[in-house]
Amino acid sequence: MMNISQRSQLMIGTFLILLMAITRGHHFASIEHLPSASWAVFFLAGIYLKPLWAFPLLILEAFCLDLAAITFGGVSSFCVTPTYIMLVPAYASMWWAGRWYAKHHQERWSSLLTLFSSLMVGTAVCQLISSGSFYFYSGRYSDPTMAEMVNRLIKYSPSQFEAVFFYVGCAIAAHLFLSWFNRTRHSGTETL
Repeated sequence: MMNISQRSQLMIGTFLILLMAITRGHHFASIEHLPSASWAVFFLAGIYLKPLWAFPLLILEAFCLDLAAITFGGVSSFCVTPTYIMLVPAYASMWWAGRWYAKHHQERWSSLLTLFSSLMVGTAVCQLISSGSFYFYSGRYSDPTMAEMVNRLIKYSPSQFEAVFFYVGCAIAAHLFLSWFNRTRHSGTETL
């Protein structure tokens, strides 16, 4: 189980909020060619942030960013349909995958396999919920079929997995560096 101080949780939470704000969609704060970190943010928040209220806070942030992008940023509202609400269980799958990993975390290299497994499952479930609900129930596609859904998953899933793995990989590197730094600095006191 991860032992993270409240101060560290606050810093991590602030960073995750800023990361989602900077990378989500095409709005005023976007950085060109930087993929959305939203899915990774929910996964990492599940790992590092203990308070349950962090999940609805991040959901509210995502909604407000999308609303601002559509209202003021000139972004298309194509994806905003009654299925938009399905982003809540999609993001919850990432959050709970992170929570599950946090319960099984150990400061060992073998823990990376557990991390990788939870990340793969969480991302796959998130992709199925978000893409599947949009494809079948948004009304944007006439006569949706399972075969076409599989084709769409094959086409779009790699970029989603790539983005999630990029951000979580960066988080792993930061976690390892900070753990090492804290161990050498405090010689055995509490790590990140």
